[in-house]
Amino acid sequence: MFDNLLLLVQNPSFALDVVLNGMLVGAIFALAAYGMSLVWGVLNIVNIVQGELVMLGGFIAFYLVGHGLPPAAALPVSTAVMFAVGWGLYRVVIFRVVDKDLFISILATFGLSIVIQQLTNTVFGSDVRSIDTGMGSFYMLDGAVTVAWIKVAAFGLALVVGLALWLFLRHARLGQAIRATAQNPRAAHILGIDTHRVYALTYGLNAALCGAAGSLAVMAWTIHPYIGLPYTVRSFMIVVVAGLGNVGGVVAAGLGLGALENVAGFVLGAEYQIAFVFALMVLILVWRNWRAARRRTYLS
Repeated sequence: MFDNLLLLVQNPSFALDVVLNGMLVGAIFALAAYGMSLVWGVLNIVNIVQGELVMLGGFIAFYLVGHGLPPAAALPVSTAVMFAVGWGLYRVVIFRVVDKDLFISILATFGLSIVIQQLTNTVFGSDVRSIDTGMGSFYMLDGAVTVAWIKVAAFGLALVVGLALWLFLRHARLGQAIRATAQNPRAAHILGIDTHRVYALTYGLNAALCGAAGSLAVMAWTIHPYIGLPYTVRSFMIVVVAGLGNVGGVVAAGLGLGALENVAGFVLGAEYQIAFVFALMVLILVWRNWRAARRRTYLS
């Protein structure tokens, strides 16, 4: 561990390679976190099934490419399919827990995550999958830094989607309806907004964002049926750090988490990378609780 850390300190160009590649992968985390922020802010649900939606989007893209569809076309198709999946999940399960206690929604979505995980394992098997996009890589600093073009594409897509989401929520009528429902669903319903339709569209949009994230994950990284929980934890941490509705904060937190996780994976070893993510989540929750306790002390 100390040898790896010393290698990063003594070789700035190699450290740049590790951090830069981590930040680019963090853009995929940000995409999934956009959706969790929407669902949490509008439906008041902590969506534990978030990572399984990412994983499902990755498998859809993988099999679309396997049947001859180009990767560039598989991504929007997977996104559209996942929107329909999200809409269906809302109509079947999620609408039953929208007005319930937060703990009930956590249990319900956790149950959904187990069902999707096991169904995916049964149908597709437990093998690790990835897609070779054929986009290649480029090199910087005389070959000391290697960056895959698909990761750059993921970074660009995360920025474009974040900007589009911000513009949609600010200026589109449906986006304004989503914001109104998030602020006060009862008042929004009185004013003529079909809040259940808004909820369904919001959950479908969340699933579509997860589908895009999963498609990029299988192209830039790997997926398997049990990869969902780390993505859920990452999305949760990003939203907790950035705050609900803060699109720019989600991007910054996603890139920062990707860089930290990649550095930790190199220093501690790949087998401890996910453990680092969970430990970081605990630290963030303790920090947020400490800050909340300080505010309560000052108010009293």
